Amino acid sequence: MIAVTVNGEARELAVETHRSLLDALRTEAGLTGTKKGCDVGECGSCTVLLDGKPVNACLVLAAEVDGCDVVTIEGIQSSHQQLHRLQENFMRCGAAQCGFCTPGIIVMAKALLDDNPAPSVAEIRFAIAGNICRCTGYTKIIEAIALTAAQQILQRENA
Repeated sequence: MIAVTVNGEARELAVETHRSLLDALRTEAGLTGTKKGCDVGECGSCTVLLDGKPVNACLVLAAEVDGCDVVTIEGIQSSHQQLHRLQENFMRCGAAQCGFCTPGIIVMAKALLDDNPAPSVAEIRFAIAGNICRCTGYTKIIEAIALTAAQQILQRENA
């Protein structure tokens, strides 16, 4: 049994010692937004925030997160009725095609913007380099992340 905070909610999850965080999130916690792609840390579709830092959930043992804070794609928005600005901009810019990689890329982009509110295009490209998308040429994804950064800067300036 591990005690972990998932998307702001304290949870106790019964997990076997060999179980990955990805499998525990999807099965024991019932959060299927985090996708299982390669299951070997190559694609980034399972990216979550672990104590504020992006990790591939398929490479982390669930037992290792006892006492930690995990944020999944389901937890980045402020409420169920309000999408995160990144999610809105992915839709606005047409940044998702099949959508399988999208949760991991959005979580990675959130981590980037939390650390660097005004990233350059090169910094955006570098940040999402571990997130593989087989459908797009990344142009729309980068546009969505850059738009979100610009909107957040404008919001801070007008506050």
